[in-house]
Amino acid sequence: MEERLPPPRRRLLRRHRGRPLPVLHFVPNMFTILGLCAGMTGMRFAFDGRWQLAVAFIIAAAIFDALDGRSARLLKMTSKLGEQLDSLADFISFGVAPAVIVYLWVLNDVRGFGWAVALVFATCSALRLARFNAELEAPERPAWSLHFFTGVPAPAAAGLALLPITASFVIGTDIARHWLISAIVLVLVAVLMVSRVPTFSVKRLRVKPSMVIPSLILGVFVTVMLITEVWLMLTLIGLVYLGSIPFSFVMAKRMERDAAAEAAAAALAEAAEAPAEDEAKKPADESKGEPGGAVFRLGDRGKKP
Repeated sequence: MEERLPPPRRRLLRRHRGRPLPVLHFVPNMFTILGLCAGMTGMRFAFDGRWQLAVAFIIAAAIFDALDGRSARLLKMTSKLGEQLDSLADFISFGVAPAVIVYLWVLNDVRGFGWAVALVFATCSALRLARFNAELEAPERPAWSLHFFTGVPAPAAAGLALLPITASFVIGTDIARHWLISAIVLVLVAVLMVSRVPTFSVKRLRVKPSMVIPSLILGVFVTVMLITEVWLMLTLIGLVYLGSIPFSFVMAKRMERDAAAEAAAAALAEAAEAPAEDEAKKPADESKGEPGGAVFRLGDRGKKP
């Protein structure tokens, strides 16, 4: 392959291969690999029946997933390799690992049916990640796509899939540990992942100046609760996120209607300007044609029959 390149391109390629890369270049990919390892370790603890550690490592994978994207943008070191690695790590940590954990926790009571539900969740996670990568290069996207996700993102879907397990740490296993509850939750979350339902994006949330102090107080309260009552707080966060989906749908549709109304008003204004420009051009065209017409008429009168 290298021999087919012209000599200048060949020298440039060899120079690029031999150039040392800064250590910071590997930071985003290291976070991605740590997230992948955390998801795999969560499955390992599920095989041992240590459910709290299994869920904790899935949460750690979500934290590493947030850190790798943030560090890549801050360091301005995004790459195609990082994008593909991030998608594969997300599929393992948030598609395969939660499905396996829930299956080992309760779905294995119904054997083949439980495994089929787990496969549906993992497959929908793969489809959701593939659609996300494909839509990054889409030229036309809805107006609300700048403020919302299309469907439930993979890390949030993993948290929702594990919601019955985290609830069982709070209220006990007698109520939450039933295969039907986990099966319904997995199927519902799988459908939400591949749906076109808009969901809130934390990255795009903005706080009004008048709400800064209340937001800080709320953040302190959530942090304290995560330290003292971690499973209760995680369960409440999952329920609040699930309840916010109808509101995000309504807000996105309103934003889409506003964008359509603005586009229609702009089209009407452009259509109204076109006849005015034509009317302005007509007098100029007539004034240009009058001298020529007068000469022609005078010439006609000067001719003899």
